[in-house]
Amino acid sequence: MTPKPRILLVEDESGIADTLQYVLSTDGFAPVWCSTAAEALAQFAAEPPALAVLDVGLPDLNGFELFRRLQALPGGKQVPMLFLTARSDEIDRVVGLELGADDYIAKPFSPRELVARIRTILRRSARPGVAGPDAAVTVVAPAASIPPIWLLDEERHQIRFYGRALELSRYEYGVLRLLVQKPGRVFTRDELLQRVWGDANDSFDRTVDAHIKTLRAKLKAVAPGLEPIRTLRGTGYALSEDLPEAPN
Repeated sequence: MTPKPRILLVEDESGIADTLQYVLSTDGFAPVWCSTAAEALAQFAAEPPALAVLDVGLPDLNGFELFRRLQALPGGKQVPMLFLTARSDEIDRVVGLELGADDYIAKPFSPRELVARIRTILRRSARPGVAGPDAAVTVVAPAASIPPIWLLDEERHQIRFYGRALELSRYEYGVLRLLVQKPGRVFTRDELLQRVWGDANDSFDRTVDAHIKTLRAKLKAVAPGLEPIRTLRGTGYALSEDLPEAPN
């Protein structure tokens, strides 16, 4: 028998947690409830789940900080995560997406809607190669550039910029991977959503913009005077083709 997908549910309100555990169980999942961030970290470290649902307003730790700590655990970056919160402010939603979360749902909500979103996220995560064909190692750089401007290592899921390895979330890596493979080629927001997230219809409108923003900040930390990612207003994004051989 195929084991049920294990869902880590981090929620301090027992009433909400009981309802979600019941709905998840009846829909073929194996929920594991934690009422604190400390419990969640211990459960996650013992056995990474198929997906984690994180309440932002926990009693012992902010949900955004919990997300960071879970991602730092072995296997953490491969686990999809969804934020659950009583706050519906756009800034909270954007912060969650910028961190690399897969989705964000505000209370009050329909438990069935949450389960539907979980299924969508797991379906995306299970799709092989949504970001395009795989290759062992791809290098994109002027021939005379030492070290290369861009070094894409598919096996390690790592991208180097002017020789510096970038610390990227799963979706930051997916977006930059596409851009690096085709410098100058313009990718629309819908196209990036489809090829990196797997389903444009189920993603927030500002998902791509939020990840481009964090990518730019990480690239600027390596080369402060450069703008490697160009914005084409009303169209999308492209990687600059005329970067210098060495950072300014």
